[in-house]
Amino acid sequence: MIEVKEMPIEEAIKVNKKISEFNDNIDMGKEYFENRYKGREKLIIVAYYNEVPAGYIVGYDMEEDSSFYCWMAGVDNEYRRLGILTRLMDYQINWIKDRGYKTLKIKTRNNRREMLSFLVKKDFYFTEVENMDDIKENRIYLQKDII
Repeated sequence: MIEVKEMPIEEAIKVNKKISEFNDNIDMGKEYFENRYKGREKLIIVAYYNEVPAGYIVGYDMEEDSSFYCWMAGVDNEYRRLGILTRLMDYQINWIKDRGYKTLKIKTRNNRREMLSFLVKKDFYFTEVENMDDIKENRIYLQKDII
């Protein structure tokens, strides 16, 4: 039912366009993504639910300090609560573990309550809060040890 595959960025962008939280009037096209991970080890995975692209993760080696950064992750609203994000995260964790990374880092916003809840359940720990003018927009930094 759920299959996770490493795919080109265009496949992740198809899913990204269906995620309501990411409609920030930013052009999230191929160049937007590629500029972020250019020249770095990266992972682009897409989860398919009954062969339909339903979720994705894009991550890369941001700090070259044995940590891997999960930069963008999302599941199409129609396919939430089916275990898709769990399968994506498990794939990512196995992938980075196989490559010797010791920590997985991620940043989300205070108003992304479902994601915060998911990350806490997956044993991520809060490391920092970046305060914004609107408390709902605060950036929450989390990490999980992979060892």
